[in-house]
Amino acid sequence: MEVLNYVIITLGISVILNLLLKRFGISQIIGYIMTGTIIVYLFDLRHMTDSHTLELVGEFGIVFLMFTIGLEISLQKLNSMKMDVFGNGLMQVGMTALLFYGVSHYLFEVPNIASVIISLAFSLSSTAVVLTFLKTSKEIHLPYGQRSMGILIFQDIAVIPILLLIGFLSVEDASVSEILFQTTWSAVLLVGLLFTIGKHIMTWLLHFSANSMEEELFMGSVLVIVFAASMAAHMAGFTYSLGAFVAGMIIAETKYHHKVETDIAPFKDLLLGTFFVTVGMKIDLVYFSQHIGSIVGVLLLVLVAKMLIIFTVMRLTSTRRTSLKTALALSQVGEFSFAVFALASSSKLMDSELIQFLVLVVVLSMIITPFLITKIGTITNKIFSKSQTLGKVILQKKGGRTNHVVICGYSVVGRFVVDKLHNRGVKYVIVDYSMKHVRQGLAKEEEIYWADISKPSILDALEVESASAVIVTLENLEKKRAICQAVLNHAPNINLIVKVSSLEEKEALKDLPISVIVDGKREVAKVLVDEALTCSLIVKS
Repeated sequence: MEVLNYVIITLGISVILNLLLKRFGISQIIGYIMTGTIIVYLFDLRHMTDSHTLELVGEFGIVFLMFTIGLEISLQKLNSMKMDVFGNGLMQVGMTALLFYGVSHYLFEVPNIASVIISLAFSLSSTAVVLTFLKTSKEIHLPYGQRSMGILIFQDIAVIPILLLIGFLSVEDASVSEILFQTTWSAVLLVGLLFTIGKHIMTWLLHFSANSMEEELFMGSVLVIVFAASMAAHMAGFTYSLGAFVAGMIIAETKYHHKVETDIAPFKDLLLGTFFVTVGMKIDLVYFSQHIGSIVGVLLLVLVAKMLIIFTVMRLTSTRRTSLKTALALSQVGEFSFAVFALASSSKLMDSELIQFLVLVVVLSMIITPFLITKIGTITNKIFSKSQTLGKVILQKKGGRTNHVVICGYSVVGRFVVDKLHNRGVKYVIVDYSMKHVRQGLAKEEEIYWADISKPSILDALEVESASAVIVTLENLEKKRAICQAVLNHAPNINLIVKVSSLEEKEALKDLPISVIVDGKREVAKVLVDEALTCSLIVKS
């Protein structure tokens, strides 16, 4: 009964706090962290801050987050992201770890093994905070969102050898070659089984439950898949989230992935909230007040150092703006560092007071991140002011714009649409997130803006609710779907016309109340037949 009281009070505090914070535009992540700290001191629960059960429940928030990430990354997409994942990710983790090892061991004179552990833990960023924001804001589809996701995926994979290394350091007679062989063999076996036998089982289970027409059976099947894949990964010696991520990738290649993502969202959000509550419970206010100067100093050092390293790595393949945005997004220390420090503590590899100090640095970095990440665009615009003009224009709402057509995308098809509307004297406005396309439009003196139309503020500035139609001509399915959802949420009765390139795309969008879906290939076929028949009639006559 006492536990139930704690749960009810925790829910009440988190709801009230988040309602208040929302009025000030503050992320609900902060509300959950504050709830954890309040609960600990309100009921004197300091003894529960290291509860394995509580940490396990919180960890499954990360599991469901990684599952939803996997749903957006098929094998084909992962192959296309290999530079972001294995190129940028490896360089970022390697360079960051080397820098922090040197600073902790030679500057702060921390023992050698402890310095290795600190450097590896601080090389990781927060999957939970960053990807939650990127998915909610739809910025995961932007260039910096894709780069950030790629690096985070590599970091999550890197957690496995990091934990294995700490286990090796705690055993004096362990064989490095034996551990590496066992880990590689386990990884190949796990992924192989999931992509062969597991894939057939998952597909069959989803197909069977979907045909039953019972929502709860379909939801139950999804939960079984997530938990089974997570447990399989854990039994093989890996993190729970790795199994969930692979399961998500498998389902991403089926026709059920959009429905699964929608259905799983409430579980992910609830468990992620629990995770952040457990983070708040780790805050020792007394210790923090006694060492606040040192904690803040180390935090600033970590943030600046990671920003510089990530910016340097990203500049090899990306623009200055994308590099800076990625660096700002990933500058914090991530939640997996808690697992690293917990294992180091249980293995007696680090001093307990040092671990408490580092945990507070990590927690504080995760608290700051939601404030920092929402200002990424503003910070980038101030630093690189020359690229700011196009972005600022669209933020000003003209007022009185009605019966206009909003064209999303100014590539080849978009330009044909513009020409047709221009010839018919129809009012229109163009939006594109490609600077190249925007410059092409400006060169032709078109009213075109560089903006992300999936954001409510942009939709409001374009006065979409008063438009006669919105035409989406983009090629990327994920961006196309995000835009359609945002437009329909903003103006449910809008006349929305979307171009698709295949039957698969049409199938993926059929759950949305889109007014007209135009299949480009079918329309081309129709024109070809019409032209052929017209020509044959002319010849016969």
